[in-house]
Amino acid sequence: MNTLKQETWEWAKAIVIGIIVIIVIRSFVVTNYSVSGQSMDPTLQSSDKVLVSKISYSIGDINRLDVLVFHTDANEDYVKRVIGIPGDLISYDNDMLFVNKKRVEEPYLKSFIAYHNPDERLTENFTLKEITGNVRVPNNSYFVLGDNRRESLDSRYFKFVKKEDIVGKVVARYWPLETATINFIGKNPE
Repeated sequence: MNTLKQETWEWAKAIVIGIIVIIVIRSFVVTNYSVSGQSMDPTLQSSDKVLVSKISYSIGDINRLDVLVFHTDANEDYVKRVIGIPGDLISYDNDMLFVNKKRVEEPYLKSFIAYHNPDERLTENFTLKEITGNVRVPNNSYFVLGDNRRESLDSRYFKFVKKEDIVGKVVARYWPLETATINFIGKNPE
């Protein structure tokens, strides 16, 4: 009977340690999210399941064109693409993005018909100053847009995302399996 007690105790310890490891990983390293809504179509679609790295920005920088998850309030998180980092000058003209007066290609938008049709606009013209009152993106803040510009509630409406509100970087879509990917970024303008 002593052997059975010892084996049960060993199993209980292993299960408890496993649960603690899972809690630590989910709290500090990586977590999963389910995308809700159309704002990131076609890059991410409603009900896609994604992995979000919580430590990416602790050990690295937030880069233009990263896809990230951030808190909007106590009950809701959004997923959007970083368009401007602190100090950036942002403008849109004729469906072309300009960061610090340099054109930035947005290959993730090319599947939209409006992107190729000169009579339609996927993204309305604007300057950062016109929509936020700021000439440049402030320190510890980020300007974000959804890839589906016509259906996205983003920095054009709520201005900037503060660094402390960022949950992490989307590093993989794992569901549905046929669209699993780790590639969400176009070319960086640097």
